[in-house]
Amino acid sequence: MRSTAAIIGSLGLVFVLSGATDSDAKITTPTPAPAAASLVTSAPAAVVDSGVTGREAAVASALEALSPYVTVSSHPDALRSAFRAYFAFKAENPGRVRKPYLYFVDYGLSNATPRGYVFDMETLTLVDGPFTVAHGRGSSRGRNGVPTRFSNRSGSAMTSLGLYLTQETYGFVGHAGGGTYRSVGLRLQGVSGEFNDAARARGVVAHGAPYMSARDAGRSEGCPALEEFRARRLLPMIANGSLVFLYSPNDPIWLEQDPWVNS
Repeated sequence: MRSTAAIIGSLGLVFVLSGATDSDAKITTPTPAPAAASLVTSAPAAVVDSGVTGREAAVASALEALSPYVTVSSHPDALRSAFRAYFAFKAENPGRVRKPYLYFVDYGLSNATPRGYVFDMETLTLVDGPFTVAHGRGSSRGRNGVPTRFSNRSGSAMTSLGLYLTQETYGFVGHAGGGTYRSVGLRLQGVSGEFNDAARARGVVAHGAPYMSARDAGRSEGCPALEEFRARRLLPMIANGSLVFLYSPNDPIWLEQDPWVNS
């Protein structure tokens, strides 16, 4: 892209040399700059402004339509962060976001508080929620409470914050209470860089679990697990091209550096 100084300089040459040939450069009568030159200076800014303004308008519309469903929130900007990340990623990766759903979890709330939602971002309607969602056992000191520690490291058993792209479902096998259980699992690809890009390798997935109920959520190995009947209904629906956003106000570094929240 040409710099502003270069464009101004070229416009100056248009005024000085308008109508001149290679052998006659003394004509100094100024003439209006060609229309094409005006387009060169204005079009890029207009395109950028349109894109940013369009995303912010989409965020505002989503907030107006969907925030009434979220009666308890850990921070005034929780939903705004989720919607900004959703629309920013979709704008840059339209071919990868093949479904209109957003699975949003507010990990600034305790595991006894319903903190999960699924939104339809095209119709701006609530698909389900609020419902309880598990967090990683390494993210809180006790079984109950608000998670305060987050990690992308294998073996940490912690939740990883940020934006995820949903992938395929599969037959999930888990262990709880000394026994084995089976449920539907949904693989997740972390797209928030260093904050969650190891999710698939770590085996961080959305799945149903018997330690989940409407009143309480157990702790997982870092997975945003939900009640088994909900998993069977919701996970196949949002598989293969929806987005998941795991939020917390308790990690200021992630909040400042997530590439989609701050796009």
